[in-house]
Amino acid sequence: MSSGVILLVEDEGILLWDVEQSLVEAGFEVASAFNAATAIETFDLDPERISAVLTDIRLGDGGTGWDIARHARVTRPTLPVVYMSGHGADDWPSEGVPNSIMISKPFVMAQVITALATLLNAASSLGIS
Repeated sequence: MSSGVILLVEDEGILLWDVEQSLVEAGFEVASAFNAATAIETFDLDPERISAVLTDIRLGDGGTGWDIARHARVTRPTLPVVYMSGHGADDWPSEGVPNSIMISKPFVMAQVITALATLLNAASSLGIS
């Protein structure tokens, strides 16, 4: 489906695995990280390779999904970002990057796939990759 890689960030191992498998089944290539530091390092290795960020907000010690998205948007200002969280939806208007999508946990994978497809299609139609 995507010509780039979805950077998936989730600190709960079983949820990370489940979301990663669902994304792969939907045709996405995925790079996974358990924390903000690893996600930022993965992004910085090749920012143009990343086509979207899908991140939990609360990631334990070290950083948040808000931090990852803001870091990525410095280099790629229009990079699609989808947040998924059980506790951060109220902070999304003030903490989230513009033109992002918030999905509250628990969710069904169709919500995630639809959110990613919507943002990726919007970027593609504007000639942004």
